[in-house]
Amino acid sequence: MEDKKQPLKERIAIVKMLPRDIKEKLTIEEMNALLYDEVLPNSLIEKLKDYLADIDNPSE
Repeated sequence: MEDKKQPLKERIAIVKMLPRDIKEKLTIEEMNALLYDEVLPNSLIEKLKDYLADIDNPSE
């Protein structure tokens, strides 16, 4: 029996907090990257830019 990869609970919580209009714009690939702790595609980073912390400038 194949083990199914489970989404990360923390990532599910993040998705639940996103506004509906943002969630509706996410592709399947973007959603999977977000839920399964994969490398985030640039398209997803662009869509979430207002919700992501700037690790290079944490005071902003």
